[in-house]
Amino acid sequence: MLWLTAALLLLAALWLMGRRLRAANHTDWGSPWLNHLDGLNRLFCRHYHRLRHDEIPLPEYGPALLVSNHVSGLDALLLIAAARRPLRFMMATEEYQRFGLTWLFRAVGCIPVSRERNPESALREALRALEAGEVVALFPHGRIQLDDDPQRPLKGGVQKLAEKSGAAIYPVRVHGVRGLGRTLPAVWLRSRARIISYAPLRRDAHTDCLQRLAAVLNGRTMV
Repeated sequence: MLWLTAALLLLAALWLMGRRLRAANHTDWGSPWLNHLDGLNRLFCRHYHRLRHDEIPLPEYGPALLVSNHVSGLDALLLIAAARRPLRFMMATEEYQRFGLTWLFRAVGCIPVSRERNPESALREALRALEAGEVVALFPHGRIQLDDDPQRPLKGGVQKLAEKSGAAIYPVRVHGVRGLGRTLPAVWLRSRARIISYAPLRRDAHTDCLQRLAAVLNGRTMV
């Protein structure tokens, strides 16, 4: 009877865990296991990394471009936890092919970007996602960029996508990450994370959007 009691306790614990994950999940990723994973990530970011965030004013439906500064490997998890819609991240191919994680990146619709081989193919895939009404998320610095690093210009892909799709650009800034400049270690170093949202850039503002985005993402001004 001891094994039966242990089995029932385990089943009860799994049921309670599943119930809590479902309650924490606020985004429909199209499959139950991804929705449970979304709930787990939200709990992880909210309680372990003490995430506080503004409401990201993404539209309820239709295409949108979510752009952020990039300070660590934790950033994408924080953005997913702060958003009410699934995010399709554009990410470097070498990160997409990281051992043991490619299956997950593929499952959540990440778009690999090769810095050396035909980056235009990634832009075409991102444009198709926008035309299908999805949210594409990207870090336009192209790599980790801290506030005290020498400033580099933003990649032009975000402006091309905005112009071709007509999607608005929604800038946010990540603060309070403890593992600045790190990738995997930043996920486990406990933070007091904060995400600040700014007013979206609309189509009529795209002529100077890279300069305005740079000012926001580098912490110099607001949109």
